Amino acid sequence: MALPEGQLDAPGVDRTAEAVDGVEVGHRLIAAGEYELALKSFSRAALERGAVDAEILSGLGSANLGLGRLGQAERLLRRAIAREDARPEDWNNLGVVLMEAGKPVEAEQIFKRAFALDNGESIAIRDNLRLALAKSENSGTNTPETDTYKLVRRGSSDFLIRQAP
Repeated sequence: MALPEGQLDAPGVDRTAEAVDGVEVGHRLIAAGEYELALKSFSRAALERGAVDAEILSGLGSANLGLGRLGQAERLLRRAIAREDARPEDWNNLGVVLMEAGKPVEAEQIFKRAFALDNGESIAIRDNLRLALAKSENSGTNTPETDTYKLVRRGSSDFLIRQAP
């Protein structure tokens, strides 16, 4: 059937195509700032896989971090790093949560672990470690806390802390 002139035709759905992995969709949704939808996508991926692995826990933690739910993000990321299949990015993300929660000393230790696991290859982890070290060195002063930090999305699921202008 021909469409009237000027009317657009939406493409059809290829029902024979392979579905995109829910974890990949979750990472894309985080990149787009759609944290609630990312939570649903990671949860659906866990159901499809029949298990919750470190990647799914990390994704759920990162989405909660994006929503500002630091307590939930910390619990999920701690569960992720306790797993055998944890990656350096999972440790990094936990460090970011701890920095945001005002725990720079513990964050420094977590960033050191992430840096060691990554063999110092990730610039984001190295920058986060530097910032945590600087923060802990300055913590001995009696000046009030005036630093504000902004989370900047990096890579597939890790975050980099940058000092806000």
